[in-house]
Amino acid sequence: MGFSEQPSREDLVMEPSSLELPADTVQRIASELRCHPTDERVALHLDEEDKLRPFRDCFYIPKMQDLPPIDLSLVNKDENSIYFLGNSLGLQPKMVKPYLEEELEKWAKISRASHWPTADTLPDYLSNKPSLVTVQPDLIIHITVIFDCLYERKFKNRGAKEREVVLMNGLTVNLHLLLLSFFKPTPKRYKIVLEAKAFPSDHYAIESQLQLHGLNIEKSMRIINPREGEETLRLEDILEVIEKEGDSIAVILFSGLHFYTGQFFNIPAITKAGQVKGCFVGFDLAHAVGNVELHLHDWGVDFAFWCSYKYLNSGAGGLAGAFVHEKHAHTIKPALVGWFGHELSSRFKMDNKLKLISGASGFRISNPPILLVCSLHASLEIFRQATMKALRRKSILLTGYLEYMIKHYYSKDKAESKKPIVNIITPSHVEERGCQLTLTFSVPMNHVFQELEKRGVVCDKRDPNGIRVAPVPLYNSFHDVYKFVNLFTSALNSAETEK
Repeated sequence: MGFSEQPSREDLVMEPSSLELPADTVQRIASELRCHPTDERVALHLDEEDKLRPFRDCFYIPKMQDLPPIDLSLVNKDENSIYFLGNSLGLQPKMVKPYLEEELEKWAKISRASHWPTADTLPDYLSNKPSLVTVQPDLIIHITVIFDCLYERKFKNRGAKEREVVLMNGLTVNLHLLLLSFFKPTPKRYKIVLEAKAFPSDHYAIESQLQLHGLNIEKSMRIINPREGEETLRLEDILEVIEKEGDSIAVILFSGLHFYTGQFFNIPAITKAGQVKGCFVGFDLAHAVGNVELHLHDWGVDFAFWCSYKYLNSGAGGLAGAFVHEKHAHTIKPALVGWFGHELSSRFKMDNKLKLISGASGFRISNPPILLVCSLHASLEIFRQATMKALRRKSILLTGYLEYMIKHYYSKDKAESKKPIVNIITPSHVEERGCQLTLTFSVPMNHVFQELEKRGVVCDKRDPNGIRVAPVPLYNSFHDVYKFVNLFTSALNSAETEK
C-alpha cells in the first residue's frame, strides 16, 4: 500500500489514551482493597496483575552492595537497587552474554566460515544451536542477513517498513549522513529549526553542517524557546514559527522526546506543518525508541535516527539506526556511499559499478560490527515477545503511579506542612510524555541526588536543576516505585537538614 493510500494525516495525530487515567486506576484499586492509595498493597496488587512482570527476570538488576556510592548502613546490601535510569543506559539482558559467547566461539573455531557461512560450512555442533546467522542452502549468507532478520523486530517497534530502516553506526554519525542528503540550503531556504536545549550531539551536528555550507549560524539555526516561566514547548508556538518562517526553513529537526524535560513532541502535527511549508522534517528518537509507540511511516516523517543503548538495552555505544521514508527511496540519495550500500545480489562481483540499494539501506557504508549486533539482538528478542503496545500501556500506569505518589506527598499545596516542594516539569498529559519524569526541588538538587545514591536509587541529574527518574516497563515494578518514594522521602529529609 503506498503512502497516498494511507489514512489522511489529519487522522494520524497522537490521540489521548482511551485507557483509564493512572490516578483513577490507583484510587479505584485502593477502594477495592479498602486501603489508602499510597498503601503498599496497591503496588503489590498492580504487580500481581502485571502480565509483563516475567520480563523483569530477563535482565540483570544491580544489587545495592555493588553500587559505588552506596551507604550500606542505610540499605539491605542483598536487595536489588532501584534502577530508574533506563532513559540513559538500559539494563543488560541476560541473553547478551550467551549470544556474544556463541559468536566468539564460532569465530575461534571456524573463523571465516562463521562470517561468510554456507549451508555446509557450519559444523553440527554450531549449526544445530540457535544462531544469529540464518543459513540458507546453496546461498552465501553475508553478515548483513543478520540485520535483515532483525529488521522485522526492529521496524515493528518503529512503525516503519523494512526498506525504511537501517541499523548502522552511532546516532550522531547517522545524523550527519542524513543531513548531508536532506539539508540542501538555497539563498531563500537555508534554516534548520530545533527546540531549545536540544541534546548537545544534535546541536553540534547542526552547527557543523551549517558551517560546512558556509552559513551564518545565528541566522540559520532557528531555536524555538519555551515561553518565559515555562519549561516545555507549546505545540501552538512550534507551529506558529513554522507557519511564519517556513519559506526560509530547509529542515525541521526536533527530538521525538526531549532528554531533559521528558516532553513527547507531537510528531505528526510538526511533520504535517513543516511539509505543508515545503520543509523536510526529521526527528532524533534517542529517548523515544523503545519508550513510546511510533508510527513514522504513517505520520509521513521524512527521516529519523536513534541510538539503542537507552530503552533498547544494547549496551553503551550500541548499534544505532536510521529511518528514511519510502517516498524518498528513489529521490534522496546518500551523499557518502560505501560497499555495504551496494545491492547484496551483485556486491561480490567486485566490478566497482555501484548498484545502490534503494531506501535506507543505501546509506549503510561499512561492515556492521557483529558483537554489537549480538547485544541488540538479545534485547529485540524481548521486545518482540513483549510488544510495544503492551509496554506502552504498562508505562502509562507505572509512570502515572509514580506521579501520583510524588504529588500526594510533595506538591505545592503541601507547602504549609513545611515539607520540601517537588515540582514535576514533565507534561502531566500521558500522551505528551514517556517513562521519564523530571523533578525540580525547593532544596539543593545535588544534596537530593547524593542522598538518593546513598540509598541505592540509580537515576541522574541534569543542569540546571533536574533529577530524571524513568521507571521502565520491561524491568521495573510498581513495588519499585513504592520503594523509591520511601527512599525519596528519606533522601529529601536528609537534604533538607543539609540546606
